[in-house]
Amino acid sequence: MTDIHAHEVMHMMLEQNEGFSRESLAQAIIERFGADARFRSCSAKGMDVKTVVDFLESRGKFVARDDGFNTAQDKICNH
Repeated sequence: MTDIHAHEVMHMMLEQNEGFSRESLAQAIIERFGADARFRSCSAKGMDVKTVVDFLESRGKFVARDDGFNTAQDKICNH
């Protein structure tokens, strides 16, 4: 099991530069990091795929697009 900062999910989203749904984002996370990956942030740890998607959404990290949502570089804090 790996421990990955949630920022890495956001960087992945920017690299792929596509619109996501919650389901397609979860699938992309699994493909990139593995189904057993666990995620952390400054305020949370031990998040699974569904929880990290919920976490990012609740923190306002998603930016709506015509084809779903992605994120923006200025939504990624640098610490």
